[in-house]
Amino acid sequence: MPVHVKALQQMAIYLGLVSGGGCAVMYYYMQKNFARKEYYVSALEQLSCHSQALETLGAPPLKVHNIRLTDRSNRVDKFMARLKIPVSGAKSGGYVYTSSVRDLLHNRWCLQEVILHLRDGQRIPVYLSVVGNENKEEEFATMRQD
Repeated sequence: MPVHVKALQQMAIYLGLVSGGGCAVMYYYMQKNFARKEYYVSALEQLSCHSQALETLGAPPLKVHNIRLTDRSNRVDKFMARLKIPVSGAKSGGYVYTSSVRDLLHNRWCLQEVILHLRDGQRIPVYLSVVGNENKEEEFATMRQD
């Protein structure tokens, strides 16, 4: 039984649409999964409590945008999470660089550092942990260059 070219074209278009829609749904769910994680939420909570950072951004309203999943600055493994979260307000925008370490004893994430890096080059330290904070400045500098 011969297959017509038009039927093959229709099937290719249909499969392309279905796979593209599937990729979009997967991307959406991955973003939502990141937004629920403790290391993500705690960094944004620290930012929302920092009045100087909010004033510089022109917040409220503070807009938190989706992270770029392909950005090498966003790294999560079993013991450490580093994220580059895009944020904006009415006046300015930039990225929140955050670093968290996994506390295996209590089975939770401990926030190490949150730094707001604005588009104009201004850096505002939002949160700095008092424990294990040696050489973090250099690590974030190399993370931004990636």
